Amino acid sequence: MKQENINKYLASLGVASRRKAASLVEDGRVMVNQKKASVGQLVSDQDEILVDNQRVGRNIKLIYLMLNKPKGVVSTVADEHERLTVVDLVNLPIRVYPVGRLDQNTQGLILLTNDGDLANLLTHPKFEVPKTYQALILGNIEPDQLNKLRVGVYLKDGRTAPAQVEILTEESHTTLLQITLYEGKNRQVRRMLGSLGLNLLNLKRVAIGSLSLDSLAEGKFRRLTATEVANLRNYSLQQSIAF
Repeated sequence: MKQENINKYLASLGVASRRKAASLVEDGRVMVNQKKASVGQLVSDQDEILVDNQRVGRNIKLIYLMLNKPKGVVSTVADEHERLTVVDLVNLPIRVYPVGRLDQNTQGLILLTNDGDLANLLTHPKFEVPKTYQALILGNIEPDQLNKLRVGVYLKDGRTAPAQVEILTEESHTTLLQITLYEGKNRQVRRMLGSLGLNLLNLKRVAIGSLSLDSLAEGKFRRLTATEVANLRNYSLQQSIAF
């Protein structure tokens, strides 16, 4: 029976990073076999582990959800300011976690699961799965601005990687862009557009890897099919091999 440090164990499930998992333990929010866990405690799949009174573990039924996150909802399990979270919207008896984040004012596709292995594949720092956004900007975009978005712009944390950018619609006062990123810098689309003096009116994520938001209504969620989960997993692995 393999045992491992509880911080590492919780991180492998996607519950939190190792550092955050240690904080959960220190705060008394983790129970092991009906007793409060201790930092550095060894656990295995045979133990009953609760985080905030919800059971977690590799033997728990795996759940995969896609949610169309509205503006104003935060992409966390819980919020110290008592704002509505993505987990509040799905309201399941089994604990799930958002895969990555969308900032509070960005809407669209976000995944939630209790499968730490898949979450790690989708958020791996070196093999980032493509994420596609639709950005509505004020006015029109100049050819040189479009080219800079495609080849990379300079931000405080470095130059962005090449991105796929196309104009979907162009009206007299607004332009709708579709932007596909292959990396995951914080608030990247907003910062890229802002660095070029473009005024962002609305931002929506419409795809992650092979999975598209399609007609899922805002604020609603659905379970992924077995085929969709397999495609996401295979897509992530293929990206890693290609890299």
